[in-house]
Amino acid sequence: MKSRQLVSIILAAALAGAVSLAAPSSDHLYDLAAILSGTFQGTTPGNELRLDLRPVAGTDLEHRYDLFLEATGKYQGENVRRQGLLRLERQVRSAYVGYIPHFDATVTSLSAQATRFSESEANAACGFTLLAQGDGFAGEVPGGTCAFALRGVTGKWTIELEPGSIRLRDVKSGETLRFRRNTK
Repeated sequence: MKSRQLVSIILAAALAGAVSLAAPSSDHLYDLAAILSGTFQGTTPGNELRLDLRPVAGTDLEHRYDLFLEATGKYQGENVRRQGLLRLERQVRSAYVGYIPHFDATVTSLSAQATRFSESEANAACGFTLLAQGDGFAGEVPGGTCAFALRGVTGKWTIELEPGSIRLRDVKSGETLRFRRNTK
């Protein structure tokens, strides 16, 4: 009987430990950067895009979760190549995500210019807020504010991030882009 109780206590402790490992940390910027870091492949029809999100070399301590975004591939038959910086900033109960495009295609996450921007790039910057939701984050990109940064993307888009996936949806048309993390 006592050995059964001991086994039950050990199993309960192991399960509690497993739950705490899977639970989000108290640092929502870390959680957001962890979800976004990596390579994602488009999975919806016409979406042959690849998103690479990498930490930026030489980032200062104030912006240690900055990620360099490269979007390459084809979308509905058109070649796409975009790159820029995602700056994640802490807010009280949310995370602010600023996107600053790099119009110079030679800039990479390892470039000294990864966190330096021309005047036109800085002026094109846009941002949005993500709130913790479930085991991920969700938010909305305001209509029109990112049109120059994202080269023509207009209208409101919702964003849902979960471990291993990204979902973008045009609020007006319902067009949805889904991405899955590459496991390679």
